[in-house]
Amino acid sequence: MIQTGLIQNVHDDLLTDVSYDFYGLHFATCSLDQKIKIWSLDESTGIWSVEDEWKAHDAAISKVSWAHPEFGTILASASFDRTVKIWEQMTYTAATELQPNTSSATQQASGGSSSRWSERAALVDARGTVRAVEFAPHHFGLKLATISTDNHLRIYECLEQSSLATWQLSEEVDVTSLPVASRPSSHSVAFGTPIHTNATLDGASASLVAQALQQSQGSLQGRGGLGNREADGGWCISWCKERYWGEVIAAGSGTSGTIKIVQISPSRRPTTLLTLDPSPTGKLLAEGNTAGAVPGESDAPAPYAVTTVAWAPSCGRSYHLIATGSRDGHVRIWKVKPAEENDMEDDSGGSKWTASVAADFDNHRSAVGRVEWNITGTVLSSAGNDGRVRLWKASIGGVWRSAGSIGVEQTEDEDASMDENAAAAD
Repeated sequence: MIQTGLIQNVHDDLLTDVSYDFYGLHFATCSLDQKIKIWSLDESTGIWSVEDEWKAHDAAISKVSWAHPEFGTILASASFDRTVKIWEQMTYTAATELQPNTSSATQQASGGSSSRWSERAALVDARGTVRAVEFAPHHFGLKLATISTDNHLRIYECLEQSSLATWQLSEEVDVTSLPVASRPSSHSVAFGTPIHTNATLDGASASLVAQALQQSQGSLQGRGGLGNREADGGWCISWCKERYWGEVIAAGSGTSGTIKIVQISPSRRPTTLLTLDPSPTGKLLAEGNTAGAVPGESDAPAPYAVTTVAWAPSCGRSYHLIATGSRDGHVRIWKVKPAEENDMEDDSGGSKWTASVAADFDNHRSAVGRVEWNITGTVLSSAGNDGRVRLWKASIGGVWRSAGSIGVEQTEDEDASMDENAAAAD
């Protein structure tokens, strides 16, 4: 059974992101209204209420991300004003001892208590709007990754954790021109679910942020792909949660329609371990077959941008699961296998990672804005421009199926379908 709750009038404008903290008792929201709001859960009543809110940027905010609690109560926000800001929450007594040059935001919560969020740092290296920010897993230290519309992936490391004031730009690479560590030995495709190859999109698929910029986009029906405008692109990142493989991050940029698995190493420049490309041409290239992939002579439609990516917690699996969502309405689950011990990096810096498509769904039939895993990496949720959040779960045979969907408005038929899907998944 799926239990839902509705919070009315969260922001004054379109909501762009929601992020839960480590314990799931608070979540942060950001919006086109340039504000961040912190919500807290009353565990006795199950009611969420606003704890803090403040104007955080001078333009629309695209993403927010929580740091691990071992570093304190820290939040990062990315914005269309080309900056990433680091915020720290302090108790009321600590807030009275602010440094002279530290800006802060104080808000009264609904219960009458007071707290203050202080802006500790502003990262201004981006030469385009910053579309995603995410803190690294805590075992790598206090680091975060950002990606912006200049197609650059940037890795920052905090040098002064006590003050959070000094952040070093440790890596800055153009995702579109990253060198490849080695060509994967194989790229098999094993679809576990029915694939709709002729699905079309209903209505305009301009992203929420594109609407904020008032960049109109025509209907997608009958179009074989999108153009190169910023409004048509997608920029997203997600860290590998496992420590064993080192600092590895999945990144997508622009309108390529692909996700690159990037290895971050202190001893050399970042390299691409693997490229996740669902197009027929991409599969041929990954398998080493170039006979059917002649540049400029392919009849394949132009790819749709990948707008969101989520790396699942492994929980003991011998492989990784990576979910992607695209403007063509497809939610894909990739099964990624790291290099075996005897195929680990050699002197040339190569490693053989392989991938296959475990599932491909187009139920949203409109652009997918977000995919996210549960804490064990066994249930995937996706949100699309169709106004629904859909859940996906693997059956006993390893076949991924729909486990239900949630919408603000549901008909009786949709409710029945949701219950049937949930029962089938069990």
